Amino acid sequence: MILVLWDIDRTLLYAGDTDRKVYREVFREIVGRDATHLPERGTGVTMPLAVRDLVLANGIPDAEADQLAQKIVDRLPAQLNRHRGELRRNGRLMPGARAALAAVRETMDAVPAILTGNLQESAEIKLRAFSLLRYVDTSVGGFASDDAHRPALVAVSQRRSASAYGFHFNRENTVIIGDSLQDIRTGREGGSKVIGVASGTTSAQQLTEAGADRVLPDLTDVEQLKAAIHELTEQGPR
Repeated sequence: MILVLWDIDRTLLYAGDTDRKVYREVFREIVGRDATHLPERGTGVTMPLAVRDLVLANGIPDAEADQLAQKIVDRLPAQLNRHRGELRRNGRLMPGARAALAAVRETMDAVPAILTGNLQESAEIKLRAFSLLRYVDTSVGGFASDDAHRPALVAVSQRRSASAYGFHFNRENTVIIGDSLQDIRTGREGGSKVIGVASGTTSAQQLTEAGADRVLPDLTDVEQLKAAIHELTEQGPR
């Protein structure tokens, strides 16, 4: 079996400005004033780390940063859920995402899961908004709510998948599919092969130079994606 770990933002879908709107609203609610600096787009940094940077960038003293950041993190999923209609209207699926998800789930001996810098609840809200939940097993994924250090999430998902499916997963049969340098780092440090997808803010050249095992321009060529997974894991279709 193969453990296929999908990144979400800018790999499967684009949330538009909804994430940043949610950051602004929750910051204002918790801190009592507007944030003038927001997290950088498309970096793949886990949400707890992004929020800590957010509070520091907006003048919160270091001694108060962790406590305020945790309060903000705790409120983010509920606030995102309030904007789920807007998320669907203003966001979009990335090219080929649905067909790629379906192909991996239906034609490969694979456990399709999620590895993301989102909290699990936020990840599921985004996937549900675009009707993608049925293609992945979120119960065995790795999320920022498990660990703020993204490379640690590979082992989290491997352990959960082994327990659920009765199969041992390691670097040789685990593949991350993602668009950012953080996805590459996560695989290399965490114990996974990585297929970089140049659909976000990181170029194909940057993904290659960072150490991606394969790089695709997007997810529109399903056979190319399946071949890449097959070559990296030496396993193929059922």
